[in-house]
Amino acid sequence: MSAVVEKTMTPATTSMPDVQGAGDERNVAIDKVGVKNVRYPITLRQSCGGEQHTVASINLYVSLPKHKKGTHMSRFLEILNAHHRAITPDKIIPILHEMRTKLNADDAHIHMEFPYFIEKAAPVTGAKGLMDYVCTFEGASNGSDDFILGVKAPATSLCPCSKEISMYGAHNQRCEISARVRTNKMMWIEDLVTIMESAASAPVYAVLKRPDEKFVTEQAFDNPKFVEDIIRDLAVALDKDDRVTWYSIQSENFESIHNHNAYAQIERDKRTS
Repeated sequence: MSAVVEKTMTPATTSMPDVQGAGDERNVAIDKVGVKNVRYPITLRQSCGGEQHTVASINLYVSLPKHKKGTHMSRFLEILNAHHRAITPDKIIPILHEMRTKLNADDAHIHMEFPYFIEKAAPVTGAKGLMDYVCTFEGASNGSDDFILGVKAPATSLCPCSKEISMYGAHNQRCEISARVRTNKMMWIEDLVTIMESAASAPVYAVLKRPDEKFVTEQAFDNPKFVEDIIRDLAVALDKDDRVTWYSIQSENFESIHNHNAYAQIERDKRTS
C-alpha cells in the first residue's frame, strides 16, 4: 500500500507574514506607489438625473515613508470595489480619505480617464446621435483636498485669415479643446462641454443631414477663429463662471492646409487674481 502524504493547510485565520509592512533600511521615501491602468466599469450620475455606465482606466497611488518596505496593493482594489457603482466628482475626496486611512499614508492620488457619451441633436433636423468625450477625474489628498475635472471636446475652427484673403471659401479644420478645472460647486461634464464648444467656430455632431451640414458650414464661416481666439474666448467664459476657481485650457487645431498643428494654452488661478 502506498503511503498517503497529508499536507497541512494554513487556515485563513492563521496569521501570515506581512512582508509589505516590514521595515526598510535604505531610507528612501516614495512619492507615489500603487496600481496603474486598472480597467474598471463605473456608473456615473448624469445632470439629467440618470446614470451612465462606462469603463475607466484608473490609477491609484499613495505615498510610502522611507522606513516602510511596501504598500498593500490589494487594498486599492477593495476600496474601488466599494465605490464604483455611483461615481461623481463629490465621491473622489471620500475615496482618497479612505485610501489614506486603510493604507496608512500621508498622501493619496487618483486619476480616472473614461469615455462619456452625450446625446446631441442636429441643429436643424434634430437628428440625434451620441457624441463621446474623453473625461478625467483627478484627485489628491494630503491634509488638504484637491479635485480637477477634465474634458476633451472636438469642435470646428475656420481660419479668419483664409476667409479674408480668399475670393471664395476658407479652410477649416477639426480642433480638440481640452479643459481641466477646479471648482467650488458641482459642475457636470455636460456643463463644461457646453462652455467649451461655445468657444469654437462651430460644434461637431454625430449625425448631420444635409440641412444640418449647410447650417454648421455657414455657422463656422460666419464665426471664424484662430486657435488664439478659441482659447481666449474659453478663458473669458470660465472667468465669468463663479463655479470655476482655476483652469488649464488648451486647443490644438489640426490644420487642413499646413503640415503642422496650431496650438494655444492658458492656465489661470482665479483665487489669486
